[in-house]
Amino acid sequence: MTPIAVALDLLREAAARRWFLALGLALTGLLLVLVTSLRLEVVDGALAASRLFGKPLDHSIQAADVALRPVFLAASQVVFWGGLGFGVLACADFAPALLSPGRIEHLLSLPVRRWELLAGTFLGVLALAMAGAVYASAGLVLVLGAKTGVWTGWPVLSAVLSALAFGSVYAGMLAVTVWVRSAALSAAAGASLIVLGLLATHRTALLDLMGRGPGRAFFAGVTAVVPPLGKLADAAGALAASAPLAPGGLVRLLAGTVAFAGALLAVAVWRFERRDF
Repeated sequence: MTPIAVALDLLREAAARRWFLALGLALTGLLLVLVTSLRLEVVDGALAASRLFGKPLDHSIQAADVALRPVFLAASQVVFWGGLGFGVLACADFAPALLSPGRIEHLLSLPVRRWELLAGTFLGVLALAMAGAVYASAGLVLVLGAKTGVWTGWPVLSAVLSALAFGSVYAGMLAVTVWVRSAALSAAAGASLIVLGLLATHRTALLDLMGRGPGRAFFAGVTAVVPPLGKLADAAGALAASAPLAPGGLVRLLAGTVAFAGALLAVAVWRFERRDF
């Protein structure tokens, strides 16, 4: 049994849950509403007018790809933050279910190493996040591409970035669950990491407002480690809107996010190897 097999088992479990079916239906419904309510008048590659629910949004004539950039930017932010929030709520129970009495003893009796169980759970959740984000962004690209003739894959790449950001959040949720098997505590850990990620985004400005002392030192230490999720959201939005990024900025953000997730997974494995079941 490999981490891939564990991940596939988690995906089968997720398929049986109504939450993910509801997510797929909700995303499909939003895309259908967009298809039926959004009217775009494109003339020779220029966007002449746009209407939503019959009301005019813009009459200025500009290149269609330029006119759609704010749409892709807004959609990217919705996918990013909405995906983080939904992921925390929907995935909080996977790790506690893995460690539930009876199931964990059965799994450990199989030819599988403990780190493979955690790695497979993490990969399965990451695959779920990736599938939801890519489905939403690809659907938006298809809808707008069919209406305007503007085809771009950047929003899909932006969605992948949002899924990777959720991976760093879920790594913390998984690490907490290995110490205390609680879905509520797992969700609280995920929500706390999102808040810390927002604080880390504005770390410098917030530190300037704080006086010297233990509290400031603690805040500086924590926010120096947690990935700045707001900057990742901005990078995802820039990718979706085909806007320029600072040279090397995205690479540094991704490297820090992956390192943070890897460190939390290492802590989870270390604790898991020392637990008795």
